[in-house]
Amino acid sequence: MEPVLVTGAAGGRQGSTGRLVLDLLRERCVPVRAFVHTDDDRAAALRASGAEVVVGDVRDIADIGPALRGVRRAFFTYPVTWGMVDAAGAFAVAARQTGLERVVAVSQLAADPAAGTPHMRQHWVAEQVLDLAGVGAVHLRAGVFFENLAVQVAARGELALPLGPAQTVLPLIAAADVARVGAALLAEPGQVDPIHWLTGDVRTAAEAAAAFGVGYRDLPVPEWETGARALYRDDRAVEHLTALWALLKAIGSGHDLYEVSAAIERIGGRAPTALEDFTGVRVSR
Repeated sequence: MEPVLVTGAAGGRQGSTGRLVLDLLRERCVPVRAFVHTDDDRAAALRASGAEVVVGDVRDIADIGPALRGVRRAFFTYPVTWGMVDAAGAFAVAARQTGLERVVAVSQLAADPAAGTPHMRQHWVAEQVLDLAGVGAVHLRAGVFFENLAVQVAARGELALPLGPAQTVLPLIAAADVARVGAALLAEPGQVDPIHWLTGDVRTAAEAAAAFGVGYRDLPVPEWETGARALYRDDRAVEHLTALWALLKAIGSGHDLYEVSAAIERIGGRAPTALEDFTGVRVSR
């Protein structure tokens, strides 16, 4: 059996879907080739678990091309930072040259050429690049990861975001649910739909804060940006998240995409994770 290549396999602070997918594939006894950016302790742990590890830059065709040899399926994810389209371009060209039959890629819920943040628009461009390569691209358009809120709560001891009223609605999902759907699609032998919208929980800002056991505070944008620069140390991440919070604030009470996705249970095999199950805090709703 050919290995499945998993990018982002070492994990990170933005959801670690690559590492979660890798673990799920190994549970299914699917051989995995882990593509990591740095040969560090996380890469060593992957080797110790039995995964084949390849070190490189997914934006560099000289690295990703050899990593895809002998592979027929792959998981593509890229963090919220600069280089999304560069990475998708290099990956798509290498995938076409090596004859991939399916690439499952993490995207964003509202990826569109007119989306409300530059990074969302780049996700849409990345989707088009992968589609045009003819490599069986499947796009997971995911909501806001629980993990993104957890980072904010851990940093401030409250859910302090520039979201406006406490009634602003958030389309949320656990990274583990995205990974379960992704792993299942990679293992599925038959045809699958090319786009899956994934929202696992829908909460107001106040409800989300309560699920973490903290309060909600509408944070002025300048204060948010100052804290975010220190927290993320990445101007692209700050730019994207600032625009995302503004978009959610503008939408306010809801959108057609703000509904729990049946595909999470149908494909992933389990009902979506509730925010309280992620946080461990039990609150009455």
